[in-house]
Amino acid sequence: MIEEKYQLVADFAVSAVEGIKRTGMKVLALRDRYAKIMMPFEGNISHVGTMYAGSLFVLGEFSGGIIHGVSFDYNKFFPIVKEVTIRFKRAAKTNVTLEVAINKEAAAQIQETAEREGKCDFELDLDLKDADDQTVAEVHGIWQLRKFRAGQSLTGS
Repeated sequence: MIEEKYQLVADFAVSAVEGIKRTGMKVLALRDRYAKIMMPFEGNISHVGTMYAGSLFVLGEFSGGIIHGVSFDYNKFFPIVKEVTIRFKRAAKTNVTLEVAINKEAAAQIQETAEREGKCDFELDLDLKDADDQTVAEVHGIWQLRKFRAGQSLTGS
């Protein structure tokens, strides 16, 4: 379930980037410092009948942006991805979900550092799971929380 206070975050996240929008990715749940997202199998099928590897990568990369929206002050900070690696474990033949969370203390420390220094890296290790709750891929990523400069916005101005 998406908490009402995060509905705008969910709507923006899946529509702000055309490439993400085309995948049909859905935000299933958002609450403080937690997100669950799903990449549909339909529309993301590869030439061999399994989920396209690029779609799985998009799901993993997206996690740093969606967790930003429920963990940090998105009016003061924005996320960028610095590095993402993916290890494919088994073929995905169903929708794939990913859950991402940051604990309260870590989120506070990241935001305090970004407030003081203008930026702060954070790392996530995530499992992408099929409908049978089997891990189809493992993602390790480094994202960075950055403080907006005066007049800056997410649209690049």
